[in-house]
Amino acid sequence: MSMLHLTYQVPGDDFTRAGEASGDVKHKLKKLGYEPDAVRRVSIAMYEGEINMVIHANGGQATVDIDPDRVDIILQDQGPGIADVEQAMQAGWSTAPDNVRALGFGAGMGLPNMKKYSDEMRIDSVVGEGTTVYMTVFPGRKEEGR
Repeated sequence: MSMLHLTYQVPGDDFTRAGEASGDVKHKLKKLGYEPDAVRRVSIAMYEGEINMVIHANGGQATVDIDPDRVDIILQDQGPGIADVEQAMQAGWSTAPDNVRALGFGAGMGLPNMKKYSDEMRIDSVVGEGTTVYMTVFPGRKEEGR
């Protein structure tokens, strides 16, 4: 059992509310005294996932388990799924429509940033059924390349 278990509904197609869940998690981690680097990495990875759910899957659910030595994030949707996960992981590759790009989203950095800012990441996706992304951030580890 985790120290803190949080569940959020991520609204679909509503960019004004995208980021509410990651913002709440960020606030809670700060309040719990997590180091700033871990708070930042969790916030970025989770926010990118929320945006992806808004753009591609009409929303979904975010579950976060917070423990002293790890933060586990599960993002689950019932969207169209990802046909080619390897291709989707390439920086700059995106299926976002033009209207989303006009808002400044959909640059194809969501999944690569999720991987960059988490310590572990796994994607389970079935076309026509949805996608589940599992991410873990270990607070004691620093972002690679720093």
